[in-house]
Amino acid sequence: LKWRWNLLIFLLTYTVAWLVMASMWWGIAYLRGDLQQAHGDTYSPCVANVYNFPSAFLFFIETEATIGYGHRYITERCPEGIVLFLFQSLLGSVVDAFLIGCMFIKMSQPKKRAETLMFSRAAVISQRDAKLCLMFRVGNLRNSHMVSAQIRCKLIKSRQTPEGEFLPLDQCELDVGFGTGADQLFLVSPLTICHEINSESPFFCLSQRSLRSEQFEIVVILEGIVETTGMTCQARTSYTEDEVLWGHRFLPVMSLEDGFFRVDYSQFHATFEVPTPPYSVKE
Repeated sequence: LKWRWNLLIFLLTYTVAWLVMASMWWGIAYLRGDLQQAHGDTYSPCVANVYNFPSAFLFFIETEATIGYGHRYITERCPEGIVLFLFQSLLGSVVDAFLIGCMFIKMSQPKKRAETLMFSRAAVISQRDAKLCLMFRVGNLRNSHMVSAQIRCKLIKSRQTPEGEFLPLDQCELDVGFGTGADQLFLVSPLTICHEINSESPFFCLSQRSLRSEQFEIVVILEGIVETTGMTCQARTSYTEDEVLWGHRFLPVMSLEDGFFRVDYSQFHATFEVPTPPYSVKE
């Protein structure tokens, strides 16, 4: 929810709870006839010095906030007041825990941090180190680091088993360096994430021609701990078959100027064509 709705719920919950509880204290005094009797030595009311709704409301606030001015108090001759006092204590603890927890989560949520993690608009397939690879780029727009950043990729594609069972949304893991530790990122500059297409890859039979007729989606999940708050942050994106460019490579975004590396994020999504065989790894 937006902040204005959070604050509205916060105020309304406390206001309604206070009015309801104050009304219950006033109702006990009304049913016992305490509002019409003079509170003295000859008459013992349920709550001393409660004559109307404002005084009942003040008694509730004094009790709930543990202010205890000493002017209003429960007498021992009011069992219904003792039960209501216990109910008020339990209800107040629940309301405080719920609303304070909601406000704390709202203030500490890492949603804005996830919006500063960038993914390239498209993924590319080209050769790297004489191997055909599927690649995409990630970047961090803030100066603060992501602690223990890890990236995972899932391929979602329909398939049919040899037994004839149809799986409409079958999920398959794409290896982006799990065995070598390359999936653990030190995200201080834009990085190109690489998935090597080999015999164990689900893209083993993928060629430039078959890419046009395929239907799949690659879901990328980047997780890490926000350095400033210690909260876990997750950012996600996905690439469909139309967003995978065969025979392309990302433009460099880093340059060395006056002994420092400069990152040009205006070229973050830019690609250029490179000579790439149109055949699959299997072919």
